[in-house]
Amino acid sequence: MRDVNAVPTCMIDVAFALEGDALPREHRGLLAAALVVALPWLAEVPGAGVHRLNVSAGGGPQALLSGRTRLTLRVPRERAADAMTLSGRELLLGESRLRVGAAHVRELLPYSALYAHLVATDDVDEVAFVEAVHTELKALEVACRAICGRHQVTEAGAIQGYSLMLDGLNAAHSLRVLEAGLGPHRRLGCGLFVPHKSSVAVGTPA
Repeated sequence: MRDVNAVPTCMIDVAFALEGDALPREHRGLLAAALVVALPWLAEVPGAGVHRLNVSAGGGPQALLSGRTRLTLRVPRERAADAMTLSGRELLLGESRLRVGAAHVRELLPYSALYAHLVATDDVDEVAFVEAVHTELKALEVACRAICGRHQVTEAGAIQGYSLMLDGLNAAHSLRVLEAGLGPHRRLGCGLFVPHKSSVAVGTPA
């Protein structure tokens, strides 16, 4: 359960419905560029990011877009209204066109386990990556267990990193990670955390 007395987070998610058939499988850079054209301030706001799009699995150059796919931006709370002006716009990703539909706001809620599909790193060595993660967590004053997942390379080799789960978070630390993220490339969908599917809500901040 969420603590009703908790102070609202500085960051918030704004999720949009999407209409389209397919898009390039490696679309992170194209999406980030299209969003900055539509919302120029997105490139200047510290911590603002774009969650990865859930598309069909496979190895071909094109990925199918599900009707359930959402475009989600993590932005400062005071920018939520600005972000919602994206509704009704069209995004051009290469030769693919995506129409942005209705938006709704999602609060960031504390969970004991958080997951990031890709935390970017310049070091392919897993041990060095985990050490860098612990350094960032220490700087955030966050205590938890970091569980490294599989190595990934995307955007024609321009981005690499690992999936990462953080377990054993208390409420305050969970929210701190959700707001700050880890590693670089937020607008490319890296380092943004969401509740892990097997996690439980943390009721009382510490």
